[in-house]
Amino acid sequence: MYLSLNEDFSFARLPQTRNDGVETLFEKGSSRVNEDRLLVAGNTYGVFDGATSLGEEISPGDSTGGALAAEIARETFRHSQGSLLAAAVEANSRIARSQVCAGVDYSRRHTLWTTSAAVVQIEGNSIEYCQTGDALIMLLYQDGGYRLLTPEIDIDRETLLLWKKLSSSAIDRKDSIYKALDAQIRTVRLEMNRTYGVLNGEKEAVHFINHGLESLTGVTDILLFTDGLYLPKEDPAAPSDWDLFVDLYRDKGLQGVRDSVRYMQGSDPGLSLYPRFKMHDDIAAVAIPLTLSES
Repeated sequence: MYLSLNEDFSFARLPQTRNDGVETLFEKGSSRVNEDRLLVAGNTYGVFDGATSLGEEISPGDSTGGALAAEIARETFRHSQGSLLAAAVEANSRIARSQVCAGVDYSRRHTLWTTSAAVVQIEGNSIEYCQTGDALIMLLYQDGGYRLLTPEIDIDRETLLLWKKLSSSAIDRKDSIYKALDAQIRTVRLEMNRTYGVLNGEKEAVHFINHGLESLTGVTDILLFTDGLYLPKEDPAAPSDWDLFVDLYRDKGLQGVRDSVRYMQGSDPGLSLYPRFKMHDDIAAVAIPLTLSES
């Protein structure tokens, strides 16, 4: 749902929703730099997943383009006084300006600083939400149901299908697989802000921002998480098992989901049973349990 920047975001005076006992996860994966970011600021919560720039990176200090994009986005949302949509547009503009200052070549789109984002702001019995990329927002309900606020996009499906095929063939070294997949990975990256959205400084990014208002009636929990918390899949073409994900969360919280993800990954050090790009991905996640207050 795309809304105008001029949209009036006024919330009805409904019973206040309390969000005590917020649970967060923030964990570096196997790579040198944690490219995820986490935001908990007042009634605003968010997760950001920076994507490693392909090819030579131009980034100041001991960082990556993805980490810088995620950091810029988080801080923009943290200090924004307007709507979340306006914050997303401003974050995208700031990423663009930072890349210009760093000398990033916009003609080499695969090197752009890139991040996904999922942010909510709670007000009364409603939330404003803003999302782009593969970071997700999930609502859990009193009746046992759940719902993703925005569609899951499987950016890496075709790449991981090819990975699984190659890993079962004569190509059994990970470095050889990476070389064989280089063109496919770059092709998928060049689809950003063409078939799926990210914040990377391109003006087209704003057309892929999902944004809206959502009632919290009947909602027990709000979950925000990056793809590092997705349950690994043996078949990259199979749908995600969100039923199991929700069961794990309801049983042991975000930590329970994380432990299951890491256990499954740890059982597959060769990355062949559960095709993926690295042993462990970064994780950023927030769980907001809700209770209604009469005040």
